[in-house]
Amino acid sequence: MGDHVLFFYGTLMAPQILHKVIHGQANPEPWQKAMLRFQPAILHGYRRHRVQDADYPGIVAVRETKTEAEKSSAPKTSPGPSVMGTLVSGLTDADIYRLDRFEGSDYEKKQVTVRILRDTRGDNKHAGEGVSDENQLREMLDATSTEGDEGEEVSAVTYVYTAGKDMLEDAEWDFESFKRDKMAWWVGADEREW
Repeated sequence: MGDHVLFFYGTLMAPQILHKVIHGQANPEPWQKAMLRFQPAILHGYRRHRVQDADYPGIVAVRETKTEAEKSSAPKTSPGPSVMGTLVSGLTDADIYRLDRFEGSDYEKKQVTVRILRDTRGDNKHAGEGVSDENQLREMLDATSTEGDEGEEVSAVTYVYTAGKDMLEDAEWDFESFKRDKMAWWVGADEREW
């Protein structure tokens, strides 16, 4: 079993695409699915943007430039910039090799601390418990809504965009739009088309 833990915030939040990248098919063998655990998570201090002319996003760290007076007068409910995503554990060295190739030179791996989002409805599942990828994805997305509650901190690796902020759009990348408009192509596309 693999011991790598990664935080995904874009196309790889979809289990089908992650499986396609690391296993070569969107619907791998049950034992391959069972090796991975998916959990909704949040990464604070980063912002997710659409990459120009691409279907995928990039994240960049956001530096707080507020003065001490501004910080003390800010409402306590304002958490600052953050990115919702998926924490995946159980990844192997071979999986990481394939993910590095998939991400390419525009991204750099960085160690980050994320917080697990607890589903307040109490029905979080992982891939090995007989939940289909489609249902699993839907449940994770539901859990990352306002019903989710921040839990324990976990150290993970994520891919931070390093190709330059001028290549990022101001707009936030939207997972729902990606699923609706682009995901079927990504799941069905040949690896060379990426």
